[in-house]
Amino acid sequence: MPEGFSIGPLFVRFYGIILMLGAVAGAWLATREAKRRGYEPEIVWDLLTYLLIGGIIGARLWHILTPPPSSGITAAWYLTHPLDALAVWKGGLGIPGAVIGGMIVLYFYTRRHNLNFAQWADICAPSIALGQAIGRWGNFFNQELYGAPTNLPWKLYIDPEHRLADYQSVEYYHPLFFYESLWNLGNMFLLLWLSRRFGDRLKNGDLFLIYLIVYPVGRFLLDFLRLDASMVGGININQTFMAVVAVLAVAALLWRHRRDTRLAPA
Repeated sequence: MPEGFSIGPLFVRFYGIILMLGAVAGAWLATREAKRRGYEPEIVWDLLTYLLIGGIIGARLWHILTPPPSSGITAAWYLTHPLDALAVWKGGLGIPGAVIGGMIVLYFYTRRHNLNFAQWADICAPSIALGQAIGRWGNFFNQELYGAPTNLPWKLYIDPEHRLADYQSVEYYHPLFFYESLWNLGNMFLLLWLSRRFGDRLKNGDLFLIYLIVYPVGRFLLDFLRLDASMVGGININQTFMAVVAVLAVAALLWRHRRDTRLAPA
């Protein structure tokens, strides 16, 4: 399967195109949500550049600190080879880092422009899910993020050069990227529905907390199918991180609404 195409000396990767499509689609959805909440949609396009920079830096740092075993590269190796650490075009981006980096940028952007950070986190939440749903298809063109071997009707063929060393004789795998894409798409629709159905009961920031519950739960479950999990100290760092985030987000959501629960009629 081709990973891209050449325009003169420039090689354009489908992975990069898909990621940009996801970013633009997410930004478009954010403009709709911003306008619905009384904000100027142009804010989103101004913010997008900063979010992309923060997201890419965060995603790369997450990969550097938690490289998958199949890469044959450790975090310590990256620290002693800074040029390779900067080589984003060689692959290696982690979604947890992208979200963290993007939220840090959003926090400082909203402070500088006197905007409500929690409200803008809510505006961004469905857009992040949409961007992830589209962006995961970049893994399809790179033949990465596939799961355990399977013979199910929707099995995914992986070329020998993209198979893990212990699975060279296995041709078909779970399309893990597709499962996650569907989960993220469902997350987007759920967040949009909740924001409209329960808009009068949700506090600023609640929608983003719900995103931090739904996405991590899906990622935690799907990681059981992953063959190339990033291990730190003998634990699956991504799966463990997702479990912690989901639990903390549930606790935060319940804590924020504890007064509402006490005041509810018996």
